[in-house]
Amino acid sequence: MASLHTLLGVVLCSLMVSSSEILPQADFDLQAMAGKWYLIGICSNAQWFVSRKANMKTGTAIIKPTEDGGIELSFSSLTNNGTCRKMENLANKTEVPGKFTYRSRYWGYVSDLRMVDVKYDEYGLTYSFNTRGNETFVVNRLYGRSLDLSAELQEKFRQFCLQTSILPENIVLLPKSEECPLD
Repeated sequence: MASLHTLLGVVLCSLMVSSSEILPQADFDLQAMAGKWYLIGICSNAQWFVSRKANMKTGTAIIKPTEDGGIELSFSSLTNNGTCRKMENLANKTEVPGKFTYRSRYWGYVSDLRMVDVKYDEYGLTYSFNTRGNETFVVNRLYGRSLDLSAELQEKFRQFCLQTSILPENIVLLPKSEECPLD
């Protein structure tokens, strides 16, 4: 029985990938990524996420390329009390197309953001490895140009989350909510 547990552990570990193995999409096009996106799914191993996931809803994101190749990230979502929560961050480009870094103005963590899989007129899958003090955590997001994505894309997102060591119970496809305007 012990050898079965050991074998299962080895198999599970072999299915996981480290952050250094997560690469941005090879032909990433920043201009094509620009515009309005809806946050459809999110998964994370962060404690803040685990404690808040049940109350999360879809949100709206705007991606604007900067002149130096970075991106302005704006996000809004409806809170439980009916108000809009808005966040903005400025992500700096790196030497790798599709990879950006930023410090969250809202939460204070440093993020290594990668645009992993994008079909610019349909969906975007992102991976971010985040640090705050001694804490590290992963946040993966599934964005859509519309609020409705296929079951296949939702499953693709779920599998990606599992491959990046996210527990199944921490993978959330968000319920639709009213849109908060991004002024």
